[in-house]
Amino acid sequence: MDIKSEILSLLDETLSLKGRASTFTENTPLLGALPELDSMAVVALITSMEERFGFSVDDDEIDGAAFATVGSLIEFAEGKLAA
Repeated sequence: MDIKSEILSLLDETLSLKGRASTFTENTPLLGALPELDSMAVVALITSMEERFGFSVDDDEIDGAAFATVGSLIEFAEGKLAA
């Protein structure tokens, strides 16, 4: 499974980016840089990640750092999958 492409796909679907996520790199800033990524979208994205990857995220695991960039979101997902 290619985590990066799955994350980009989830971002595109969850935030209705109409394909814009395909141009994102691991350094692309997310939280605070994408107007589509508000608090409700973060919750939707976490739910989508749980469904797609089959892990669960506890409330105390969520902080802004995980959503800072595409790369940090990929690292978050990889960490959950490795646990």
